[in-house]
Amino acid sequence: MSFHFTKEDFKRIEKVLDQTFEKSDSSYRMVLENESENRKVSIEIFHDIKIGHQTGNLISVYTNATHLQLHFCSGYVVSEMLGEVTFVGEHKGRLSGLIIEKGAACSFYSNVDSSLLSGDFTKLGPEIMLSGIALSLAEDLLTEENKDKSKK
Repeated sequence: MSFHFTKEDFKRIEKVLDQTFEKSDSSYRMVLENESENRKVSIEIFHDIKIGHQTGNLISVYTNATHLQLHFCSGYVVSEMLGEVTFVGEHKGRLSGLIIEKGAACSFYSNVDSSLLSGDFTKLGPEIMLSGIALSLAEDLLTEENKDKSKK
């Protein structure tokens, strides 16, 4: 595993989401609430933990009706303009992204072909276009192998 969360990473995430993490022995946890829209999202980051036979980062998100997990998070991108953080994981040319919004919302895209991130979005159907646009902020995080695939 090449990506490790640092204290500076947690501070950057806190700044964009306008909330602070609570640190425990094994994780960093944050709760985002949007009372006007009756939304609440909890995010928990387990960094450098044992996942099966490997070590990696696990991002867990809890809402009133959902539990999402991103195993082997390999990086993240913050967008102050959008008020969101995109956590990504990649495997064999495929990208998964978990997007957390300051307004206590989240989106999850799984197993997206990396080539969609740099292609012409107007040539995609609307059901496919959304994932490419949403994860395109993370294109700079792709490994060199997957960057080459996304250029084809």
